[in-house]
Amino acid sequence: MSPLRGASVVAVLMLSACMPPPEGEVEQISEAVRALAAPGQNLTQVRIESDGCYWYRYDGPVETTFLPLLTRDDRMICARTPSS
Repeated sequence: MSPLRGASVVAVLMLSACMPPPEGEVEQISEAVRALAAPGQNLTQVRIESDGCYWYRYDGPVETTFLPLLTRDDRMICARTPSS
């Protein structure tokens, strides 16, 4: 592989890493879930993944991703059992 082609591949991969994850359907969470959630998590953009658990959008300094919504004692908050 030529150096120019290698640099092009690296540039494309770096740019694709900067893209935010595809938007899923954002859920309105109940007051009970809000009460369980640990502070410091973005509760405005939360969705339920296929594992049955809530995930919130985290906008970090380098990337935007979805992280599991956790309780104060670091347990995931789930609404249903995972789908098979």
